[in-house]
Amino acid sequence: MSDNHLRLGVNIDHVATVRNARGGAYPDPLRAAKLAEEAGADGITAHLREDRRHISDADIDGLMEVLSVPLNFEMAATEEMQKIALRHKPHAVCIVPEKREERTTEGGLEVAREENKLAHFIAPLRDVGCRVSIFIAADQRQIEAAHRIGAEVIELHTGAYCDAHAEGRMEEAARELEALRTMSSFAHSLGLEVHAGHGLTYDTVQPVAAFPEVKELNIGHFLIGESIFLGLTPAIQQMRRLMDEARA
Repeated sequence: MSDNHLRLGVNIDHVATVRNARGGAYPDPLRAAKLAEEAGADGITAHLREDRRHISDADIDGLMEVLSVPLNFEMAATEEMQKIALRHKPHAVCIVPEKREERTTEGGLEVAREENKLAHFIAPLRDVGCRVSIFIAADQRQIEAAHRIGAEVIELHTGAYCDAHAEGRMEEAARELEALRTMSSFAHSLGLEVHAGHGLTYDTVQPVAAFPEVKELNIGHFLIGESIFLGLTPAIQQMRRLMDEARA
């Protein structure tokens, strides 16, 4: 695989959301993960929330058993989640902010204010071989703090860009995109690997995919929604095509 290859991580959280709406066993997130693999996903992302609103502990157990691509385990910086990650030792852990009342992750992690605490939190995860990623806004102060605490990867929150684009606020979308571009380059200059995600769609993915410093995009909710109409495999394949086009 060439150095220019942009990895696609497919987030399967919302397959579990649909399952949990009825409290049954289907649709099965593990089946979705295997389909995503076959459709060209380079990795699977799953966020085990403190309130277990979608992904469950059993889902994480199952994913660790069945996946042949890396698992990116999204988690809050809590003792409970650290213990789960240390038990499973997934390929990557992504530390995200989490508030129980939010519908989805609303912003990036505040690293600069919690630098000492987060440095101690991620050290054991790095020690067992997990690649530690920090989910942050395109903000120089937060990127510098993520670098200082020893994170290997940052994931830039693309939600503000995607929301502005969806609502037709194109000047604001352009400003947000420029911030993402500038901060991708800045993070790369510090030696951090740069990922991006949140809210990306067929309409918004290509400008971000074109940034040469970005190595991975994590996309979930849109793909799961689109799969209702297209099927999961074609939905992922179309995203893969758009990413590859942008990269070419």
